[in-house]
Amino acid sequence: MFRLRVLKACLLITALAVPAASLAAGRLAVAQTAPPAVGMPAAAPAAAQGIVTPEEPVPNPLGVKARSGLLMDAATGQVLYAFNEHEKVQPASLAKIMTFDLALEAMEQGRLRPETRVTISENAWRLALNNRLSNMFIEVGRQVYAKDLLLGLMVSSGNDAAVALAEHLAGTEAAFVRAMNEQARRLGLTETRFTNSHGLAAPDQYTTAADVANLTRHVITAHPDALRIASVKEFTFNNIRQFNWNKLVLQDPRVNGLKTGHLPESGYHLSATASDQGMSLIAVVIGVRGDARRDGETARAAEASALLNYGFNNFVTREVVWREKVAPVTVYKGKARQVALAPSGPVRVTVPRGQENAIDVTVEAPRRVVAPVRKGQALGRLSVRLNDRTLAGFDLLATGDVPRAGFFRSAWDSLRLFFANLFGR
Repeated sequence: MFRLRVLKACLLITALAVPAASLAAGRLAVAQTAPPAVGMPAAAPAAAQGIVTPEEPVPNPLGVKARSGLLMDAATGQVLYAFNEHEKVQPASLAKIMTFDLALEAMEQGRLRPETRVTISENAWRLALNNRLSNMFIEVGRQVYAKDLLLGLMVSSGNDAAVALAEHLAGTEAAFVRAMNEQARRLGLTETRFTNSHGLAAPDQYTTAADVANLTRHVITAHPDALRIASVKEFTFNNIRQFNWNKLVLQDPRVNGLKTGHLPESGYHLSATASDQGMSLIAVVIGVRGDARRDGETARAAEASALLNYGFNNFVTREVVWREKVAPVTVYKGKARQVALAPSGPVRVTVPRGQENAIDVTVEAPRRVVAPVRKGQALGRLSVRLNDRTLAGFDLLATGDVPRAGFFRSAWDSLRLFFANLFGR
């Protein structure tokens, strides 16, 4: 009997190892759970969340004219198209997305309010003196409302606004940069490092298309006001009228954000967010080239638009029906005999158009557990598959607490559990 049990265990281990190896060899990224709220523990690396990412640069069959690029569904986190997405480049003004994130976090925590008056330092003002840089043209010693600085940051792409917000929130820009890098660590942005709040060229400052997409997704998911601010078409401050640097906000009604960037050494960048047909997409293009500034701005908008069109025309996001697949789990030594399981939120996946009905759901959960069970405790895993490929995985959580039972039930259940394990039932 002992040899038979050992043989069964070996066969089971072998069977489980084959799908895992097959999945590891995949090339496409799959969905992840929403990013954690600010202040929560660090997000698990992509591999730990079941995301399969390319290890080598992948082809660019759409012919997107950029150094790297990525198209993501904002609701599911699924990567629909990507090439060279892990190549590190100077972020340029895409660094302001993180400055924006921390400023919005401060507002939601009550540390900053729209009507807060921020005193402009000489450091911030000096950036405004350079008319070759994007600025909102603030003046030293002047007090500016925080709500105006946010518009100056995201609409005018003001380097001066970034420094003003950084100094107000952290005391010094250097302290704020430490907070930026700590936030990047919490969000699992392992391919990003900041050395200033605005993104002007600096040694040892870098990001990737993959990290920009994930940061963008976090910002628009965690902060309800993010797109309201980033979609403003024009902003007037100090009697200077400036249009949103993101030309797609002005040209395409689907586009509602988020940020541009440009440096001569790294080219023209854009992280564009858009919603249409019940989908929300994020298109990131990095290192688009242009002979003149206007050419580069037009080119990055065109390349991002091409990615968005590809996504909206070829994919659809659907909510998956899962309840009939998930059975309650038997609880031993508890005050309740069963506990129900459910994912933490809606189960959504993005699939190619026309393949919605080919989605399959599989569940891995134990037949029995031993009390106590905590509400929210992960007890199983729900996987959504399409044509034998895993698109997304979701933890199945206990929907309620099951406290430990009294002595007599626990003793009786110990006996029942002994025989259940003995006979493999």
